[in-house]
Amino acid sequence: MTNADHKIAGGWSVHDRIDSVAELHATDIPTDLGREVWFMVPTAPALVLGSSQTDDEVDQSALAEAGLALAKRRSGGGAVLVDSSSLWVDLFIGPGDPLWHDDVGRAFEWVGELWERTLQAVASEAKLESPFDATQLAVHTGALERNEWNRKVCFASVGPGEVTLGGRKVVGVSQRRTRSGCRFQCSVILEDRQRLVPALLHLSADDRTAARQMVEASTVGLGVSPVTIRRVLLSLLG
Repeated sequence: MTNADHKIAGGWSVHDRIDSVAELHATDIPTDLGREVWFMVPTAPALVLGSSQTDDEVDQSALAEAGLALAKRRSGGGAVLVDSSSLWVDLFIGPGDPLWHDDVGRAFEWVGELWERTLQAVASEAKLESPFDATQLAVHTGALERNEWNRKVCFASVGPGEVTLGGRKVVGVSQRRTRSGCRFQCSVILEDRQRLVPALLHLSADDRTAARQMVEASTVGLGVSPVTIRRVLLSLLG
């Protein structure tokens, strides 16, 4: 379901999409694509698997006990918890857009820079009671940092275009391309609940502990309002 759409300066069309996590991920990249930003509003929380993962990797009993649905995305990487602890925003551009880059790795650059500028502006707002230190924000420009857990748990490592705060991930980004254009799926961590993901997978007790510790060391929540982030993001896009 899509709420009323509108355009902003800069040529961006803004959409609010409300649906299940599975349906939001299943949405195709639009044809005749212009610049679009979709604010995704899931109707219920879910654990989302990467394209190469299978349902067999999930502890269904733990998933049911946590009250989570199971969904799958078309981009790669490990499992992600999608709930109110993160802000989910998708950015779309067509192949003729000046922001487009044929190199898949370099294609993330403008997305990371946009989120870095957005969070810098958010942190500078005086009305925030406990703003984070914007000088610690950085965009990861290298390749995906692989470790023993990143294939299973997405937030166990950092990839190109993702934003870190003091070396810990605060914005995760994935990319999917078709002939119609490119979809960048972005997750801004408001509260650090990704550490719960290992407990939802079929892992030994020791592996669950090790994976949880890796995620805790690799991520941090911003502790700011998603409404503020949305407003600042749209002001920069416009």
